[in-house]
Amino acid sequence: MPWIVLKYLITAAVVVLVSEAAARSDRLGGLVASLPLVTVLTLIWLHVERQPQEKIANHAWYTLWYVVPTLPMFAAFPWLLARFGFWPALGAGVAITVASLLLFALLLKRFGIHLL
Repeated sequence: MPWIVLKYLITAAVVVLVSEAAARSDRLGGLVASLPLVTVLTLIWLHVERQPQEKIANHAWYTLWYVVPTLPMFAAFPWLLARFGFWPALGAGVAITVASLLLFALLLKRFGIHLL
């Protein structure tokens, strides 16, 4: 039980670090948020918990492919935010991400990579 509490605390600290950095500087916040901190922490947790190397490698491999369809949301969000406000822009961003993921999964399936 202490291990999972430590994982929660460290992971939460990363989220707070990103939000605090973003509150102080748009660029610094964007830089810190773009770092794969959650993935790095996940890889560390999997390693420390003695998960097989194949599982750790697969996590990194699939993370690579899942990042790509999130990019259109980040491109569209500033434009949507200026025109529709925060919540509609966020909702549309989520919808864009889901649609991009589905389309990307169909495309990659042709190359033998199964995301869904």
